[in-house]
Amino acid sequence: MRLFRPLTVSALLVVAMLGSTSVASAASRADKTSTNGYDIGWPQCGVAYPVHPAFGIVGVNGGIVFSANPCLSSEIAWAGGVTAQLYANTGNPGPGLSTHWPDGQLSPAACNPLRTTALADRDTFACAYDYGYNAAADSYNDAVQAFTALGLAAATPATSAWWFDVEISNSWRSAVDLNVATLQGAAYYLSSVGVPNSNIGFYSTQYQWNVITGGNTSFAAFKSWVAGASSARDAGGRCVGTGFTGGGVALAQYPQNGFDADLRCN
Repeated sequence: MRLFRPLTVSALLVVAMLGSTSVASAASRADKTSTNGYDIGWPQCGVAYPVHPAFGIVGVNGGIVFSANPCLSSEIAWAGGVTAQLYANTGNPGPGLSTHWPDGQLSPAACNPLRTTALADRDTFACAYDYGYNAAADSYNDAVQAFTALGLAAATPATSAWWFDVEISNSWRSAVDLNVATLQGAAYYLSSVGVPNSNIGFYSTQYQWNVITGGNTSFAAFKSWVAGASSARDAGGRCVGTGFTGGGVALAQYPQNGFDADLRCN
């Protein structure tokens, strides 16, 4: 998911639909013959995926929240099935734009319990929190369906590494506290289904993180996946410090052979 692209997730790998290819044979492609990992998403539907990645990261959405990647099953198979890492879009368009706004939802937070039409009752921290929670739940359910389609019903996406894609190309509020609430709700949902904090992280740049969250430092329990490097060497130089979340840098993304590659930081 290359940043600064309109309404995007990943602009990186690409893959032909695996069709009847088994998960086992797809997993054999995701071996350790390369030091590069790659991430792909809905823009790569119908084209050839990178070969022999050290690891693969797959976007579960179709570019925005509450949308499904139509190639999710084949891309998860390419990334190794149960060993695939996953990423989900995030955003907060607010009650005036979203058809998914949680008016009247009482859990995990109480959003406009009286179901009034007053904007002050609908545009709250609690509502933003529920919106993020629900968006993450929808993304997780998409992953569950893909696992089932691949015959991985005995497995669960709760054991996968998950990343939240935080980009200014998606819809966000000018009130950064509401954006923070959305991301907190999303992280809470994954925790509620058993994904440990060590398997949850955020993808962004320091600039975009600052614009969207105001540089919020309450996410130090989660790793950063940093974008914006120009080369593998540049990516290596970004594998330092605490990252934009404050929890350290786990991955750094850079362009490689026409794809978006990912360096695993030590």
